[in-house]
Amino acid sequence: MQDFILNVLDWLSSLGYLGIALGLMLEVIPSEIVLGYGGYMISQGTIGFAGAVIAGTIGGTIAQLFLYWLGYYGGRPMLEKYGKYLLINNHHIDLSEQWFKKYGPGVIFSARFIPVVRHAISIPAGIARMSFIKFTLYTIAAIIPWTIFFLNLGIVLGENWAGIKDAARPYIIPVAVIALIAGIIYFIWMKRKNR
Repeated sequence: MQDFILNVLDWLSSLGYLGIALGLMLEVIPSEIVLGYGGYMISQGTIGFAGAVIAGTIGGTIAQLFLYWLGYYGGRPMLEKYGKYLLINNHHIDLSEQWFKKYGPGVIFSARFIPVVRHAISIPAGIARMSFIKFTLYTIAAIIPWTIFFLNLGIVLGENWAGIKDAARPYIIPVAVIALIAGIIYFIWMKRKNR
């Protein structure tokens, strides 16, 4: 599996910024690894930081828009049938639907920082016919810091970029907790506002 990942990353790196965007759009390799490798490329002077952030944001957003449209046009039955080809199983869909129902549209931002839920949350947003503009804005607002964080971590790790998941672990849990708290605050605020 590691050889496969290295071969894909070599191919993506040959494409420069487009490779980062494609890597995040296709999500064959987790975004943390693609962005970590992007950070390594920045440290080598192959690409620039600003361009990598833009490419990462575009690629990550397009990936989520694809899932949003799948939910919007195909609904749950289509995802149950074909989701396995996108590495999305029924558990992911169930969990993300529960989050979306419980916390509302604001969860689109906060869930982006929580493992398992972060990708699948786009599906119930589509099924619920969430505003496309609002969905896109929340998604971009979350993808930018995610991209910057992992690119910076890749720069710091340099040639040790492959250890990015272990290096990120101490940061991911506090960020996920903060995102969860922010989602709950948003939910309470929206409930009060609607009253």
